[in-house]
Amino acid sequence: MMNGRGKSDSSVVPRKPPNRAEEPAAEVVEGRELAKGNSPEQNASRTLGRQDAQSALERVRQAAQRERQQRFTALLHHIYDRDRLRRAYFALKRDAAAGVDGETWRHYGERLEENLEELAGRLARGAYRARPVLRRIIPKADGRQRPLGVPALEDKIVQRAVVEVLNAIYEADFLAFSYGFRPGRSPHHALDAVATGIHQRRVNWVLDADLRSFFDTLDHGWLVKFLEHRIADRRVVRLIQKWLKAGVLEDGKRTRTELGTVQGGSISPLLANVYLHYAFDLWAQRWRKKQARGDVVVVRYADDFVVGFEHREEAERFLEDLRERFARFGLELHPDKTRLIPFGRKAQQDWHDGRGPKPDIFHFLGFTHSSGRTRKGKFIVLRQTMRKRVQAKLKELKMELRRRMHQTIPEQGAYLRSVVTGHVRYFGVPLNGWAIVAFRQSVGRLWRRTLRRRSQKHRLTAQRFHRYMDRWLPPARVCHPYPWARFGVITQGRSPVR
Repeated sequence: MMNGRGKSDSSVVPRKPPNRAEEPAAEVVEGRELAKGNSPEQNASRTLGRQDAQSALERVRQAAQRERQQRFTALLHHIYDRDRLRRAYFALKRDAAAGVDGETWRHYGERLEENLEELAGRLARGAYRARPVLRRIIPKADGRQRPLGVPALEDKIVQRAVVEVLNAIYEADFLAFSYGFRPGRSPHHALDAVATGIHQRRVNWVLDADLRSFFDTLDHGWLVKFLEHRIADRRVVRLIQKWLKAGVLEDGKRTRTELGTVQGGSISPLLANVYLHYAFDLWAQRWRKKQARGDVVVVRYADDFVVGFEHREEAERFLEDLRERFARFGLELHPDKTRLIPFGRKAQQDWHDGRGPKPDIFHFLGFTHSSGRTRKGKFIVLRQTMRKRVQAKLKELKMELRRRMHQTIPEQGAYLRSVVTGHVRYFGVPLNGWAIVAFRQSVGRLWRRTLRRRSQKHRLTAQRFHRYMDRWLPPARVCHPYPWARFGVITQGRSPVR
């Protein structure tokens, strides 16, 4: 189009009718106002480049923050964007197990652009089909087994793209005391919130709760209703339903169910957070504001959560109401892992003065939490590595060292260094230094025993082995600050536990 000066005006977009579709098209012609509920993401160009995709998704995020009741009607084109699919592909683990299609990361990448173009086309025209998840059984530390799913490679790619798009919406909705599987948050942030909340609030009772088989009992009907509170794009909802209904392939037999979401897929943690956001978080937030008289501290990480109370009667009433609330949505608290225990500064003082029961311990995210005192006699929450976690890891390490018995010293040392480094980085919290030192020593004993069994005439002296330890096993040092120090920096005075 030419302006009055004879030059083209790039700000004017030619009129173009929408494609024919069974449902109303997401993009409309120039001059028509956006339908009520649409987000302004349509301002991006039709063929999204990397910068356009980022800016368009940022507009979705801003719209979600600005209008908490808005429903988004046009999201699919963000998902089949080639740049987003490419980033999702490169974010996958290179050596991860293949799904039912047998496709590996490296083989798919040999014709990456062609494969992504074909995948984007199938997503755009609704021809994408989800494959069943290949089930693998993983032993747990308590002797039970955890079923994990291995999705097909393209399912992993699309799921990651969907998570990136939906996070732009739901990160504006999720409450601050929800920490599990969210960008910019980690288990240590949840641990800091628990310790800081108990330390700084008037917490005398702690509800340590865990849901029974949450990922296996999640109701698909309720999940779709929860998603539709924000997602009005039926194409995206149907895409998620395809993964839910794809079923599981185990021992060559395919099974489908109307309950649960398979653990192992990138989409499962987000769906779990959406489900619990409506089933638990919003209800708990409302309960403590309207029914609680004393302090109430809530911290949730996935399906594991801790609630601290000032008054015992409120804790008991909360637990009773919570059971009724969960029953409505097909959920159940684990009877063996859900306990109401005395815990906190006042509980410790009452026990010390003979006026109450001894404060108990509770487990959360791999740590055993107990009441303790500093050298100056002040109350503090002690966090120590769970004994079961250490025992399970050493048992697993013993079997792995037996398999690697005849590898070279550098190969064994590099493997053990990664094990000790990962353990120390996670469990290296203040006042837990002795536990990580003990773990490093136990690893050294297992390694020495393995090396001595490689030959009946070994020449491994103590001095020589100590040189191996110093060379390959990193020192066990505390690498995390005190919880209230990091918690205060992250929240900047706005407490996510309150």
